[in-house]
Amino acid sequence: MTKQKKEDSYSADDITILEGLDPVRKRPGMYIGSTGPDGLATMIREIFDNSRDEAMAGHADRIEVALLPDSVIRIVDNGRGIPVDKHKKTGLSALDTIMTTLHAGGKFGDGGYKISGGLHGVGASVVNALSEWTRVEVHKEGTIYEQEYSRGVKKYDVKKLKRKTTDNGTIVSFKADAEIFPEIKYSYKRTVTHLRGQAYLVKGMLINVLDLREFEGKISEDAYYLYDENLNVPTESFYFEGGLRSLVKFLNKNLKPVHKNIFYTQKNVNDKGEAVEISFQYADDISSRIFSYANNIPNQEGGFHLTGFKTTLTRSINNYGKKNNILKEKDTSLQGEDLLEGITAIVSVHLSDPQFEGQTKGKLGSTEAKGMVEQVFGEALNEFLEENPDDAKSIIGKAVMAAKARLAAKAAKDSVLRKGALEGLNLPGKLADCQSKSAEESELFIVEGDSAGGSAKQGRDRRTQAILPLKGKILNVERARLDKMLGSEEIKNLVIGLGTGIGDTFNIEKLRYHKIIIATDADVDGEHITTLLLTLFYRYFKPIIEGGFLYDSLPPLYKISKGKSEFYAYTDEEKNKILKDLGFDDEAEKISESEEEENEEGEEKEDKKKIKKTSIKIQRYKGLGEMNPDELFETTMDKEKRTLKKITIEDASAADAVFDTLMGSEVGPRKAFIVANAKMADIDV
Repeated sequence: MTKQKKEDSYSADDITILEGLDPVRKRPGMYIGSTGPDGLATMIREIFDNSRDEAMAGHADRIEVALLPDSVIRIVDNGRGIPVDKHKKTGLSALDTIMTTLHAGGKFGDGGYKISGGLHGVGASVVNALSEWTRVEVHKEGTIYEQEYSRGVKKYDVKKLKRKTTDNGTIVSFKADAEIFPEIKYSYKRTVTHLRGQAYLVKGMLINVLDLREFEGKISEDAYYLYDENLNVPTESFYFEGGLRSLVKFLNKNLKPVHKNIFYTQKNVNDKGEAVEISFQYADDISSRIFSYANNIPNQEGGFHLTGFKTTLTRSINNYGKKNNILKEKDTSLQGEDLLEGITAIVSVHLSDPQFEGQTKGKLGSTEAKGMVEQVFGEALNEFLEENPDDAKSIIGKAVMAAKARLAAKAAKDSVLRKGALEGLNLPGKLADCQSKSAEESELFIVEGDSAGGSAKQGRDRRTQAILPLKGKILNVERARLDKMLGSEEIKNLVIGLGTGIGDTFNIEKLRYHKIIIATDADVDGEHITTLLLTLFYRYFKPIIEGGFLYDSLPPLYKISKGKSEFYAYTDEEKNKILKDLGFDDEAEKISESEEEENEEGEEKEDKKKIKKTSIKIQRYKGLGEMNPDELFETTMDKEKRTLKKITIEDASAADAVFDTLMGSEVGPRKAFIVANAKMADIDV
């Protein structure tokens, strides 16, 4: 909240209406993408974006996002407060109009915002329609206004509360509707990751994120801005004065920079608030990390602003290199892909009327963005190169090496392809293929070692399940070029088995299996192999992840036997629950401790303390190879009983930073992450 100000009028006259709200509950996927975890994340983002747009317009500098008990979300800002006066067209309060009418907001006409993150009048009403209840509290001009809604319908007209305020701002609380969402479970980590990125994109904006879900009964409904350094809850705070420069530094924190100075430019291009902001730095790496935004909306598929960036980067650096005799006559001009190798770049544009392709706004279609970027970036880059000649030489030297490697890799790849090794003519001998030729029903299990491979081959459904065992740990592809990768027998077998080809020959339509399941042991080596495979897929087969074709298996950790009854437990907590259900409430922990001691010796044990009551055995599986074929099929491969975790890419920036941590040159962060975070993904049973 902020102290009351008279300036910057924001009233009902600034609200424009386009259409009604009825379709939202009937087709929620059209508005938030899905009713799963992605849709829940979108609900938070839509309300947050309204607060962020206040900050972009210079009317707010602090936002709090709190995950509360009973699956409630609360978002607070210190902006001007949503208007509450009467709207001329509807005759209703502007707050009522915004929250209950689709396409009503301060971002369609000229009065509310010059620049915003899209048509987020849609967001507030959609979130309201898909929530069991929503409550909005507006602090404005010394008065607190409130209105509540049930599934998009107001419970009462906007009312004034008796207590007074000296603050300005808006508090939105909502509880997603269980009639719409099968499971309401928010990811704190995912929320933090997105909001961190937003803090980089809006310089000087403080964002606090709190996880208060365990504080049932301890949170006052009137409380806001609960952030307290002494509060013992998961809390993250973000505030960056450096903007995109700070973000580039963060993304490159585990990489070795090629040049010292981080390039940065920001410039307004007209009086409509339209602007360009760009930052980049090269690292000693073969991958590129380029992220583009329009009005702070991530554009995963790029668009005209990204095209303008790439074109200008290639032209300007080639011109500088030739002008200063760094690129010799014998050298051919550097190509775009040479200049993208190792770059970490952020391209952000602010447009008064952005045009996007698709509901997700994944690609910017505004053609004027290309010219804006070329003008601003071209002038700033030429100046940067002239003022930093050592950096310029390092950048060009890096690109020249990339060009030479590109030509060598192309020659090696062409040689391999000419031999037909990747054309799918001869499947690898280790691959036990399935009988079905339908990719839609076919599954490929990538298993660790010949022992697990043998059990999987015997226990599988031969009609639809194929098995490919891997021998040991595959090549770390983080810093390996394509020619070296194709020299690895394990990777070549996998590429041939997938059928898609690789590099510029990749074709997702040729994928032979629509479920690719990684099945490794539940130990550190198994997690390392999984990480190496995920890196391979992320770097060279990203469309397979994006298409939802890649999964991680969840084999059981324990087999619990009582008489003729057998139970499988996938976690220690599940094991203890099974023991309690079997009547061992008081001794479950003792059984667990005793069993773990024996597991260190690799043995099974009958708990002697309980033999007077009944006989119970607890077997700890250390690998898939320890299971017989029937056990492996029942627990890991049976489509009716198994648990799979779909691998997704929630945020390209965050995902890439994780892979750099795992596979970069710094050993410490990699080891810590593998041990602590392996096998974490969205669960798909």
